[in-house]
Amino acid sequence: MTTDEPNVSIGDVSHSTFAIGSHARAVANHGTAPRRDEAAEELLKAVRELRADLTRVRASEETDALRTALEETEEEITRTGRAAPSRRERLRELLTDSQTLLSVLASAGAVAGLLGL
Repeated sequence: MTTDEPNVSIGDVSHSTFAIGSHARAVANHGTAPRRDEAAEELLKAVRELRADLTRVRASEETDALRTALEETEEEITRTGRAAPSRRERLRELLTDSQTLLSVLASAGAVAGLLGL
């Protein structure tokens, strides 16, 4: 006895988006990198340079807080294409608190300049 059921075969579905069912909905987000404007690109570059420079200074509470904020900023810019105003303000505060660091590291001055300090 044979049935009239449809035969479905699914091959390789890597890098594919599909939905099955009467109310199914498929949304594709296959690694689309967010667009960054020139200011975000400059800030990202400066943040990365300052993070690298921070590895060469003695750790303190201030540098640890700054290092964490820089990591979070880099991740946010990479993920969303920008740094939120609250993130930028936090960096401003940390850099203001680290005036000695600003005079020693040129990269800190670059980030501070891009943040309007």
